[in-house]
Amino acid sequence: MLEKILLLFFLYLPFQIALNPLEGIDLASIRIIIPLIFLLWLLQGLKNKKIFIPFNLVTILIISFLLLNIFSLFFAGNIHWGIRKLLFLLSIFPLYFIISDLFLRTKDLSLKLLKFLVWGSGLSAIIGLLQFIAQFFFGIDKVYSFWSRIIIPFLGNSFAEAVLENPSWLVNISGHTLLRATAFFPDPHMFAFYLGITAPISLSLYIFKPSTFRHFGFLFLIILLADILTFSRGGYLGLLIGLLFFAIFFLRQKGFLPFYSYQMVSSKKTSAKNIPVKKLFFLKLILIFMILFFIIPNPATQRLFSSFNLNEGSNVDRLQTWHQSITVILNNPILGVGLGNYASTIKPSAEYREPIYSHNAFFDIASETGIPNALIWLLILIISILKTTRKFLQYNNILCLGIASGLIVFSIHSLFETAIFSVHILPLIILLISLTPRQNNEKTF
Repeated sequence: MLEKILLLFFLYLPFQIALNPLEGIDLASIRIIIPLIFLLWLLQGLKNKKIFIPFNLVTILIISFLLLNIFSLFFAGNIHWGIRKLLFLLSIFPLYFIISDLFLRTKDLSLKLLKFLVWGSGLSAIIGLLQFIAQFFFGIDKVYSFWSRIIIPFLGNSFAEAVLENPSWLVNISGHTLLRATAFFPDPHMFAFYLGITAPISLSLYIFKPSTFRHFGFLFLIILLADILTFSRGGYLGLLIGLLFFAIFFLRQKGFLPFYSYQMVSSKKTSAKNIPVKKLFFLKLILIFMILFFIIPNPATQRLFSSFNLNEGSNVDRLQTWHQSITVILNNPILGVGLGNYASTIKPSAEYREPIYSHNAFFDIASETGIPNALIWLLILIISILKTTRKFLQYNNILCLGIASGLIVFSIHSLFETAIFSVHILPLIILLISLTPRQNNEKTF
């Protein structure tokens, strides 16, 4: 039962409905669903007298990360904002313990979860494509007005109002204004995060089973196209590096690159499949596409290359924001200014939903909860990437390469945006971290 609920949960993740229990308060439905799943998991474990919690470095780091967030509240000037952010984290992170437990005891759970995840992402990408195309038939103003009403149930009244007051839905490319693809996400950057992370996973599923998983190749192309139409520069950079990481390690393992490769381990315990050679053609097409993406002038490359123009308005603002964040970090290096208190530190009169943040996830964590906590979060990502990549190299498990590449996309994009407090992105990252391969001699509680 828990397994089926989790599958539907990750299918539902990009379409979640927001609740409005009180005036001015929006509550994403998954923040209620996850605690309910956690309670069900706990009751089931108590009934069976078996609750498995992996005792490894990642688990210790996650607990440390949460404890430092709690501890930072003692130094917060506005404790109410900190409590709201803390409740968000505590409502999402239980997913790690649920998935880790089921992953240890349920066969092919990772495959099933990733399939449902990509199906949801693919459907969301199709919606984003239709949204983008609609502006050429009905006009930007009409589509923008229509979507500003459509999005309210998915974001909540207060959050939707804040999003529309600070619109990032439009982009100017060579003098032409375009409506960016957002689907049911609050902004194109969060949509780009979701698509970018799931793109290499869909590619790995396509390669995993050539006969029955053929449709994942189509979903990969749809997700890739929708990601391009978000016009998110950080998203572009993360996606390109993530796919390049995927291609290099895949070709290295197939012997097409002159690097040392792990000796393949033959084991009955692994469910890894031999990767068919004909799938190399698909990867070659991806590499060709990436090369042409840079060579042939197009709106996407113009948008990407503008990231390196230090005189461009948004880049100037971002550099100033980073400088501001570094100043706050240096003044409060160990414990930060308190969870949820960065905005009020920069602007004492700021409102809770005012978009004041570092535009860098690691700066945001360091400024609010200290440099050690930012290093802990970075270490969680690095360990997960290394362990999944090693699993691929040792056992030829292409799904592990997809997970590692998705985490690479997230890590690179996080240098330019903060998605750790996104109700769409954090559960997705926790899923990938939870599916990190376990050691054979790993202890559990």
